[in-house]
Amino acid sequence: MKPHDFSFDANFAHVDGHNLHYLDEGKGEVVLMVHGNPTWSYYYRNVVRALSADYRCIVPDHIGCGMSAKPSAEDYPYTLERRVSDLDELMERLAPTGTVHLVLHDWGGMIGMAWAARHAARIGRIVVLNTAAFPLPESKPFPWPLALCRSPLGGFIIEHFNGFARVASRVAFKKSVPTEVRQAYVWPYEPKGARVATRRFVEDIPLKPEDPGYDVVAGVEAQLQDFADREVLVCWGMKDFVFDHHFLARWRQHWPQAEVHEYADCGHYILEDAAPEIIEKIRGFFP
Repeated sequence: MKPHDFSFDANFAHVDGHNLHYLDEGKGEVVLMVHGNPTWSYYYRNVVRALSADYRCIVPDHIGCGMSAKPSAEDYPYTLERRVSDLDELMERLAPTGTVHLVLHDWGGMIGMAWAARHAARIGRIVVLNTAAFPLPESKPFPWPLALCRSPLGGFIIEHFNGFARVASRVAFKKSVPTEVRQAYVWPYEPKGARVATRRFVEDIPLKPEDPGYDVVAGVEAQLQDFADREVLVCWGMKDFVFDHHFLARWRQHWPQAEVHEYADCGHYILEDAAPEIIEKIRGFFP
């Protein structure tokens, strides 16, 4: 059964051996929305409703997330490079030509901008929501909860107790949300064996040049200058303990043209904490 407030048609694409779920709502220029960890397409449900009357909204669930297949780590690599390749394959099938606008959150910023760097001429407007497309800023210590998640103990807690999604359903919100909404973020990862992606996303964060994927991250940052002429909307929850003011400052440095809105009382799941305000801003951002 689908979770609360998620009445969209389910679509699936067979991507390199695995079923990838995605939303495909509306017609017109494409707005591609890319989620992170441990969210899924549910995170963008209200943005889809706001834009689908005038735009075609494509919202994939990464393999291992949401309603997509959840293979073992032996059957799927769960790396940044693979995530970008999956997105490339999906978009080649669904929208191989034409303008693509982006809405990005969490690790979806890195995946989405890595894809965008391959198709820079097609990219239109960009919405940035507590995310990154560059390495951890030097001024920002790596958060200890994420360090714990990368340890054997943390991996055990995530895989056996759904620790990452359950904790996120508590700390990623800074305002009161209905119980059904919290449950919707945990729902895809409740079955035993469905939590590999939430663990591997954290383990795959490249922190040093020798880490797998670091060259991809650094390469995308070098290409952010290619989008300095694009219209950008940044909405930022200032109580996010991971994607905090250090990351926001880096975005301002790369894209000084961006329209930036700070939300002092909002956290990581900013589309929940400030839903009406941000949905209104996003709708106004798209003509």
